[in-house]
Amino acid sequence: MKPLPLLLATTALVALFSLPACEKQETTSEKVKDRVNDALDNRPGEPVLDAAEDTKDAVKDAADDVKDAVR
Repeated sequence: MKPLPLLLATTALVALFSLPACEKQETTSEKVKDRVNDALDNRPGEPVLDAAEDTKDAVKDAADDVKDAVR
């Protein structure tokens, strides 16, 4: 294999795998703001987010019930 295509392929793979590591981290103030908005039901798409949280809780409860039934 010629050196240039190998170098380009290697560079592309390194870029592909390093880009997800560049995600923006949430600051403490952003986390607090999100929690306050959650408590006050001021988040964008609040009905959808509440439905997702309710579903998560229901699945967790069902999993706990199954564990208890197996014991």
